[in-house]
Amino acid sequence: MQLMWHLNSLTDLILPTTLRILKPWFKRRASNTFSPVSLFTTSCGGSMAKTKFEYVRKFETDDTCLRNCWIVVRLDGRNFHKFAEDHKFKKPNDDRAIHLMTRCAQAVMECLEDIVVAYGQSDEYSFVFKKESNWFKRRASKFMTHVASHFSSSYVFYWKDYFHDQELLYPPGFDGRVILYPSDQNLRDYLSWRQADCHVNNLYNTVFWNLVLKGGLTNTQAEERLRGTLSSDKNEILFSEFSINYNNEPLMYRKGTVLVWTKEVETRTKNAKGSGEEKGNDIVVEKSVKKATPLHCDLIGDKFWEEHPDILMDH
Repeated sequence: MQLMWHLNSLTDLILPTTLRILKPWFKRRASNTFSPVSLFTTSCGGSMAKTKFEYVRKFETDDTCLRNCWIVVRLDGRNFHKFAEDHKFKKPNDDRAIHLMTRCAQAVMECLEDIVVAYGQSDEYSFVFKKESNWFKRRASKFMTHVASHFSSSYVFYWKDYFHDQELLYPPGFDGRVILYPSDQNLRDYLSWRQADCHVNNLYNTVFWNLVLKGGLTNTQAEERLRGTLSSDKNEILFSEFSINYNNEPLMYRKGTVLVWTKEVETRTKNAKGSGEEKGNDIVVEKSVKKATPLHCDLIGDKFWEEHPDILMDH
């Protein structure tokens, strides 16, 4: 009798709990949305994931960017010498490739408005995020991967807009890095360095490809001819042998491309839906919008910074 009493008491305790657990199961089965694993995940799946597996997050590293620093993300084309050769880029400069790079950079800026200025030349682009940016909680990996992925996908997306007759044989790749600069002067020096690099590389490439394409030298012979030469020597070769004044070459080649924010007025026509005389008629609507505008100018001197003081201002 005592044993039976204990069994009855135990049944009274277990049965309500069991019914409470199984009630959702019967409802899902009746509505044909039942999954064999649904009962398990509803009852204990969530808590197991949090208690048993969440420890793996401890292996993540903290890559938060230091406060009050300019955040620069620089992208470089991966193995772009081969990419340019395979896709028959014109030498020494291909306007199609330059404009495509600029369009991709504009797409990145339009997506991430915390970028205050960008600079590009050859197969690289640098994006400067404002000091107080809190995008991605200032995680360096997020800045780098988002910019690189958006730029790369834009390159594929806009390819046909610039290379009408050239098929994209394979997708390009861009690696990225994040650099922090604590002062305005540090940032200016960085951009000056990249523009100086543009000048050095473009001058060399202009002479090199003229020696090859017009002078009849092989690549090896052209490299040997230019070995140890100074800028003045290269300018002399261009002028005396090919009648080219390097200073008259397009600024886009010599200075690279700067992207700054400008405000433009967009005009749109819409059909009036109100009452009265305007109903059914087209009306003109003006809207001020921000645009990432390309410039080809000197970054090393003070003139650019005096004309665009908002870049270095606190936002």
